[in-house]
Amino acid sequence: MNTKSVDAIANAVLYEGYMLYPYRPSSVKNRQRFNFGVLYPRAYSEAQAGSDAWSNQTECLVEGSLLTAIEIKVRFLKLVARATESKTNGNGQACASWQEAIECDVTVPITTLSTLLSKSNFWTFNFPARQDVEDLPGRGSQPAGQIVRRQDSVQGAVRITVELVRDEVFKLTVLVENLAPIEGLEESRDQALMRSLVSAHILLSVTDGRFVSLLDPPGEFAELAGSCRNIGTWPVLVGAEGDRDTMLSSPIILYDYPQIAPESPGDLFDGTEIDEILALRIMTMTDAEKLEMRHADERARKMLERTETLPMEHLMKLHGTLRELRPIEGETP
Repeated sequence: MNTKSVDAIANAVLYEGYMLYPYRPSSVKNRQRFNFGVLYPRAYSEAQAGSDAWSNQTECLVEGSLLTAIEIKVRFLKLVARATESKTNGNGQACASWQEAIECDVTVPITTLSTLLSKSNFWTFNFPARQDVEDLPGRGSQPAGQIVRRQDSVQGAVRITVELVRDEVFKLTVLVENLAPIEGLEESRDQALMRSLVSAHILLSVTDGRFVSLLDPPGEFAELAGSCRNIGTWPVLVGAEGDRDTMLSSPIILYDYPQIAPESPGDLFDGTEIDEILALRIMTMTDAEKLEMRHADERARKMLERTETLPMEHLMKLHGTLRELRPIEGETP
């Protein structure tokens, strides 16, 4: 398995839509963020008549034996509410309130299909609440104010079942649930997001076994693949073309073996866009717009600095690349 390429795809899914062009808190696009793969607390979801999901389900097929080992990792973003006691720091830089995010992983211990067949499999996880305070630098010895970062607790569960559906073919089901408590059923979306699993997705890998493509299954597996029920997820094979040891269950629709273009200089939080267009748009922003972008979010700041220092030869590579040229059938290569 090409771990680097798999991680690149998984991280692109994790941060899809995290912040969109024009990458400023004041823009309409960024006033309601986090629209992909959000699992809200169950009580909040039920109060909304189920319109907001509190769980997702992944089902896929594994070719293997009872000794085939399975590794499951649930990944998501946990939101951090950033509030400030002053609008600017001592250098006149904007310090707006904002929702940041930290990465969270829940790794289920590696086990075999035999073990999963013979017992109920239920893992719980808990990321506790915490608060951090950072002083804003002032002009003298006194701080100009403080930045307070608050996290609410996030709790959930991973349920795993395995069914033998044919000789040496197993159906693997993974259910991820958000069981975080909420204080009241009238909470706003922003309040519920603080206890939600954002951009939730699953990485599954096997040893001494192979996953079956659900998008293009071999004929003998077509009926079984069609019986897999995926709710809020889209499982695809990832890694090098032809590898079948790793699957990514994504909240956005992908094809098998998705790739990040090698010309891409870094994340733009919009995997469906064209890097060249976004880079050129960032370059045309005014100084005031760049100032807001720079001090709104650390990831946005790094994106801005990377784009502003992008060498011309790298920018030209974004303009277009020919790939997979093949001779016309019947002609000599």
